[in-house]
Amino acid sequence: MARKLTPFGAWLSNLPLRLAIWNGFVGSLMVNTPPDQLQAILPPTFDTYSTWVLSKGREVDADILGNTSTGLLWIGPKRSSKVLLFFHAIEGQGGDPSGWPTPHWSSLSSKLLMERLGVQRAVLSATAPGACILPDRQARAKLARQLNEYAADLRDKEPRSFAFLVSLPDILDTEDALAEIAYGLDTLKADGVTLFTRYGDSNTYLGHPDVEPIWAELNRRGCVVFVHPTHPVDTNPVNSKLPQPSIDYPHETTRTAMDMITNGTRLKYPNCKVILSHAGGTLPYLISRVATPMRKAPDFAVAHQVGTTYAKTMEAFRSFHYDLALSASPQVLDLLLKMVPHDHILYGSDFPYAPAAAYPAFLQDLESYEMVQELRDNINFGNAMKIFPRLAESQAHL
Repeated sequence: MARKLTPFGAWLSNLPLRLAIWNGFVGSLMVNTPPDQLQAILPPTFDTYSTWVLSKGREVDADILGNTSTGLLWIGPKRSSKVLLFFHAIEGQGGDPSGWPTPHWSSLSSKLLMERLGVQRAVLSATAPGACILPDRQARAKLARQLNEYAADLRDKEPRSFAFLVSLPDILDTEDALAEIAYGLDTLKADGVTLFTRYGDSNTYLGHPDVEPIWAELNRRGCVVFVHPTHPVDTNPVNSKLPQPSIDYPHETTRTAMDMITNGTRLKYPNCKVILSHAGGTLPYLISRVATPMRKAPDFAVAHQVGTTYAKTMEAFRSFHYDLALSASPQVLDLLLKMVPHDHILYGSDFPYAPAAAYPAFLQDLESYEMVQELRDNINFGNAMKIFPRLAESQAHL
């Protein structure tokens, strides 16, 4: 058994007694760390932690902080000359702005769920709010780099189980985002990039001209782009009984997709394979609300008013790929299978953010839905192999 650090243990180890003890995270850290070399402490400030590190004559291996008021997670062997320093970013900033509790994740917990669901390999992505949670530009860039190097290391250690998508800082910090795209794809050999539905206090969705340099680079690379919702500007829930993401996240996906459609962004950068999470949110249900009136109006009038035409709207809509994370009910599958190309529908899980019972429940919906076996196999893995060709190639060598 690993020894979890207690205040008494901290005193025995000559550690600062004022530091808060973080024991809940120890189990997940044990996956890749020898139990006798594991300690986890949550210092209240970076300054407090730095003072302790320097007093011990140890080296700070990774400093990703620009904000000295936030908390850090310290991990390191008791007798090591190095101290590994990881920023527990979300909790340090007061939690996810959406109000959704941040679950603990580990490769072990992921593999246990994969075994339960019959998943051979998972493509990992850091979900919202990601590195954007930090208020400082430099800190955002450093946290994104740390996330990507962690994911790459995990992929390299367990290539049979994991691939990953690049995490980016705020993409409105254009130079930082482009640099991380290059590093993540060229150096770390990630299989795609994760974008959130909107960025910044300016409430900038993905069809905005300010995002064009990012799309241009991703298009040049023919990149897979996974779009995951983040919290809206107004984070007030419908009521106290319903978590804000359960309703607003699907709407945020729809807002950014329609922004890309009506601004022409989606068709302007056709080499990007854009995956919308959660079956596209409410987009499949609402697309006709925008598109149907266009059919009877002259194209030039519609293009002048809306920015696109009926034909281009539906072409852009069908160009998206749609994952089924938490969205595999018969009603959703009916709609998707009637409206989008069948090779654009992908299995997804959303682990670890949903309750544990949700994953087998949605898988049961998918597996019990009547469809031919070829289509089922394509949704479960075949379509993913087409848009992630490196996964298919590496699978053949594993």
